[in-house]
Amino acid sequence: MGYVNKIPLNRIGYDFIPTQYLKEGRDEYYHRFQQQKSDKTYRNLTAEEIQILEANANESTNWNDVLVTDKFLPQQIKRSKFFGLIRIGDMEEVYLEYRDIRLPCGIYNSHIISSDLGDCIALHQVRYMAHFIIGNEVILLNVSEMETSSSAKFGNGILKDGDAESSRIYLELCNENGNRKVLPFDGMQAADVYLWTRNRQDKLLQRRFFEMTNKRFTSERGFYSEIGDRTVIKNSHTIKNVKIGSDAYIKGVNKLKNLTVNSTSTAYTQIGEGCELVNGIIGYGCRVFYGVKAVRFILSSYSQLKYGARLINSFLGDNSTISCCEVLNSLIFPAHEQHHNNSFLCASLVMGQSNMAAGATVGSNHNSRAADGEIIAGRGFWPGLCVSLKHNSRFASYTLIVKGDFPNELDIRIPFSLLSNDVKNDQLVLIPGYWFMYNMYALMRNTNKFISRDKRQFKNQYFEYDILAPDTVNELFNALAEMETAVGASIDKNAAEPAIQGRNWLQDSNSLNLEVHLPNTEFSKRRVLLLKPRESYKLFKKLIRYYSVCQVLELLPRDAFHSKLIQQALPSAQRASFVNVGGQLVPADKLEELLSDLRSGAIDSWDAVHARYRHWSEDYLSDKLTHALQSLQEVTERDAQTWDMAFWDNLLDEALQTKQWICEEIRNTREKDYKNPFRAMVYNSMEEMEEVVGKLEDNSFINQQTQEFADFKNRVQAFRQEMAV
Repeated sequence: MGYVNKIPLNRIGYDFIPTQYLKEGRDEYYHRFQQQKSDKTYRNLTAEEIQILEANANESTNWNDVLVTDKFLPQQIKRSKFFGLIRIGDMEEVYLEYRDIRLPCGIYNSHIISSDLGDCIALHQVRYMAHFIIGNEVILLNVSEMETSSSAKFGNGILKDGDAESSRIYLELCNENGNRKVLPFDGMQAADVYLWTRNRQDKLLQRRFFEMTNKRFTSERGFYSEIGDRTVIKNSHTIKNVKIGSDAYIKGVNKLKNLTVNSTSTAYTQIGEGCELVNGIIGYGCRVFYGVKAVRFILSSYSQLKYGARLINSFLGDNSTISCCEVLNSLIFPAHEQHHNNSFLCASLVMGQSNMAAGATVGSNHNSRAADGEIIAGRGFWPGLCVSLKHNSRFASYTLIVKGDFPNELDIRIPFSLLSNDVKNDQLVLIPGYWFMYNMYALMRNTNKFISRDKRQFKNQYFEYDILAPDTVNELFNALAEMETAVGASIDKNAAEPAIQGRNWLQDSNSLNLEVHLPNTEFSKRRVLLLKPRESYKLFKKLIRYYSVCQVLELLPRDAFHSKLIQQALPSAQRASFVNVGGQLVPADKLEELLSDLRSGAIDSWDAVHARYRHWSEDYLSDKLTHALQSLQEVTERDAQTWDMAFWDNLLDEALQTKQWICEEIRNTREKDYKNPFRAMVYNSMEEMEEVVGKLEDNSFINQQTQEFADFKNRVQAFRQEMAV
């Protein structure tokens, strides 16, 4: 336990840094003066000013260490105590207003130890504040305890001189056993975490990540906590070892400890009632409200934690929301949604644009005597109501899981699938392409929804939100091969080349019906039934062709709408592999180049890594176009050199039909909600229903898709005209 020490009163506010940690030629204020970048000139108090201060029930053990500017108003300081070196900025006869709060500038009923106070601040009932740098026009009202230790790290996973290695803060991500742990740092991105948590066998690479993080910071002690300009903190209890940006709003918190809270006037962060946040980093423009508990965490920019959410040993990507529920040991890429008190996510890598339904339990169903294993889920992961999954499992992009307990480990390799556990027949059932066949509205709306929610001001990385992109298209190709082999094996389990036999059956609409089983999907001996294989096989090929045409129309310059120029845009015949690196899709060879540069030391800082992300983003659309052309060559089984006008005419006709089908299905799937009598029965009339849920013809997303279809037709017409020249 700790000990209560007795020290002479005149030393209060001094000796912030233990003597053994002071660098030669420096005093305890060295880093404080470096942090406080003001060029103000401070002076000592006059005798008259001291007399006024004492008349207003103010105290100090040494008034000579209370420094002020020439714009000092002693009458605006009352019933306060000052210890150590205090520097007070300019004062004015004004009050500060924030929403319904109106407080006179000055310092009232407060206890201040060795701090710098900015211009025109309002400090009221700050019962204990030690070693803080307060910005300009800050409001602090009814705060119990604000303190800073000389070894403050502000949420970064570093050590200060004299710290034991065992005290270092790690984020234990993706696995409960801690063997994918990383060191958090301010500015860390989901891509950084992804790179660090992978390739654990590569000791050199892991050492580089560790070294780059340590190099970002000094081990010297003596940094003060900071409160940025125009920040408001009220009715809060403990605030310790924090660095808070400008324009933040913090009210009613129980504890903020060892944190960096990023905030600016255009991307301000708010933290609300009952929150306890410890050992974390909060990005710009975040919202944290109502009883949130977060420990050892990073909350990326424009994300939210609300209504009792628990985020522990986890990284939450940009533009995400977690309400009520619990998330442990997880790495979550951008645009994640989880809103229900009884949903639980543990030991997982979730690659973004995901949604956890009520009662979903991803983790905590141990299948060994060790910690949970791991779950890896591609973009668009959606475990439905009351889904329980078993570690280890892996899911392709846009996997939708039907309510139920899944007792065995799963490897779902076909994207856009509906997965259900048929308990009655003791089998697993998979419907490929379910989203396109039965819920086009929800699927296509996702792209627009995520784009509109991406509020990042500095978009260092190009986040891919389109459902048809290099990663999902590559999964479609893999799914085609999976289905060919599965069908062939279902026709004849002893077939020498089942893929050829399966391909023939899938392409022949007149072949007999067949029950198709998908191997290596569940760790059990029961059947995995693949439904609608022929329909999904044809659909997947059509979607790949549609994706390719869309990229050509959107990304190829108009003056390159010529067959030979298109062929020149295809540097390699082989379709490139892409990796989802924190929400950014990267060609696998470029990722390997980065890792190689990290190993060799050619890249030796996180800033240089982030610069590489920017270069990837600048190249991404070109890489995507190349991938689309490579995909088109593969899916049509025609070399680019043979792409004549007849070839493009057929493709464009099909693309128009596909776009029209998508638009019609978007409307049809939404229209079902209006025609369903059970949905309508709670309204007295159609007029009342339309008042409550809105009119179908006023649906902005449907109308937007109609306009996009018209624009698509215009682009197709322009392409044809250019090709004909």
